[in-house]
Amino acid sequence: MRIRYSTEKDGRPVKKAIVYTQDEHGIDFAKVDTDAVMIVKRLRANGFETYIVGGAVRDLILGQAPKDFDIVSAASPANIRKLFHNARIIGHRFRLVHVALGAKLFEVSTFRSLKDGLTSNTYGTIEEDVQRRDFSMNALFYDPTEQLVIDYVDGMKDIWKKQIRPIIPLATIFTDDPVRMIRAVKYGVTTGFHIPLQVQWKIRRQVSLLSSISPSRLTEEIFKIIHSPHAARIIENLHAFGIYAYLQPNAAARMQNHEFYAQYLQRFAAEKTNMEQALASLVATFLENDDSIVWDEAHFREVCLAARSFALPMNPPRALLDRAVRFLFKEHGVMVRRAPWFVNSPYRRKRSAKPDTDA
Repeated sequence: MRIRYSTEKDGRPVKKAIVYTQDEHGIDFAKVDTDAVMIVKRLRANGFETYIVGGAVRDLILGQAPKDFDIVSAASPANIRKLFHNARIIGHRFRLVHVALGAKLFEVSTFRSLKDGLTSNTYGTIEEDVQRRDFSMNALFYDPTEQLVIDYVDGMKDIWKKQIRPIIPLATIFTDDPVRMIRAVKYGVTTGFHIPLQVQWKIRRQVSLLSSISPSRLTEEIFKIIHSPHAARIIENLHAFGIYAYLQPNAAARMQNHEFYAQYLQRFAAEKTNMEQALASLVATFLENDDSIVWDEAHFREVCLAARSFALPMNPPRALLDRAVRFLFKEHGVMVRRAPWFVNSPYRRKRSAKPDTDA
């Protein structure tokens, strides 16, 4: 174990971070995405301090294969864009870079400052950036070039203790961003870590803050949940905290019925191979318990509308919802040949229109 120091104004060295070697953190380098390593190496070769960060580092330490590899760097978005021809800058307030490598997409962000508080959108240092992250287990930086983990917030100790500890003070962590409540519960399920009692208490007291979150952000969070292999347990725990009523109010209201609740969770416990099946799980129990639903092709659009209404405030893309409902029709032995939204779409009429002969 090594120590990273910085220097105070009076010249005194101050301990800032613990640096863990491969023998200490135990990350299997074979599980680190080679393209992520390439991005880090290229940025470092051009003089920019750069790391893999967040959930990917946590998962690697736990011996799991991460789904995504996020990267953070001292390089500005413009610097990053110059080094990768297949990159594009996104965002309005705080700009990020998406680097596309084949079918994979890597998010590369710049260290953010604390200059204007936790909502700051200015660039800063790694010491500032780490204080903006939600939980200590997600605030570890991994240098794949030397296979080191840099820990400013005792995140490794919390992983060893199997606890979810906020970095941001409890007084502000959920008021700054209520979605962190959803993530805390989700992390508790996916990692098997416990949520400290004071954090649990704060979530229950402030759960109503989720009413201010936009449907688009809620949709993003629900998609992550329903596509997870742990979806049933995550939903069960969200419901216990009173959170699920803000994500899926129509479903949460029906969960008072024990039979509905059991069927609902059973749907999510089944294996899902794609997002259509995951979305189908979200609406299946409702549709199958609604006596007004008619499972034949002539009523396909009506069923789609009923599914969309039930899933509010989630607002999935129309084509994706149609495919999910078609999957349920197939389970009921009915093949829907083509979704009505495409048959009657303006795009299709334009393609089939006769050419103008008045030229």
